[in-house]
Amino acid sequence: MDSASSPLILGAASLGLVHTLIGPDHYLPFILVSRARGWGMARTLRLTVVCGAGHVGASALLGLFGVAAGLAIGRIDAVETLRGGVAAWLLFGSGLAYAAWGLRQALRDRPHEHWHEHADGQVHRHRHVHRGEHAHPHTAGAGAAAQSGRWGSWALFTLFVVGPCELLVPLLMVPAARGAWLDAGLTALAFALATVGTMVSAVAAGRLGLNRLLRAGSGGRRSSRLLERYGHVLTGLVLAACGAAMWAGA
Repeated sequence: MDSASSPLILGAASLGLVHTLIGPDHYLPFILVSRARGWGMARTLRLTVVCGAGHVGASALLGLFGVAAGLAIGRIDAVETLRGGVAAWLLFGSGLAYAAWGLRQALRDRPHEHWHEHADGQVHRHRHVHRGEHAHPHTAGAGAAAQSGRWGSWALFTLFVVGPCELLVPLLMVPAARGAWLDAGLTALAFALATVGTMVSAVAAGRLGLNRLLRAGSGGRRSSRLLERYGHVLTGLVLAACGAAMWAGA
């Protein structure tokens, strides 16, 4: 690595940090989906790291492949723009679908009374909703929840791999075009570490802040129940808004 590469690597790290902070689509999906799904902090941050690595790695591979194949930067940018449009529509569409599913769940969660039979034969009648306060084990429901959680993880991973890092490709073109592959690798690594590190920090801070906000608002029991009941709807609408913002900025 020569002295001329140091500013490039430092600039890559700075751009990775800034572009992540100003792009809420890099952290809001993890904060909201993990809260709505009831994921712990450790699982949420592991998924954030994996998705962030896939997000940066896909663009880095595309950029290096383009240089090796002799493609002009305009062609690579066109591919990145196409990926950005696809990612925006995926986020928008999946957000609306999730909001619709959440609304269906919320409507099913209206308090009601019915007879309930336990495995030991005991039968009783009570008033409840289908989650939260109702603590009876339902094996099929637990399995569905686990499958839904896996689907949420894969959906986020797919979304972030498809989503481009438009800033990374031009950064890689400079050292790669002159055959300085070590410098290109260090530039990509600096950008990746800054991006993923900022994603993890923002997600952790956002989850902690959201948890504290919800605990502070739990004094208003009715408001807390409404937020819990319609949390999936709100999550889906915010994700759709992120997708629309991505599309508008493309």
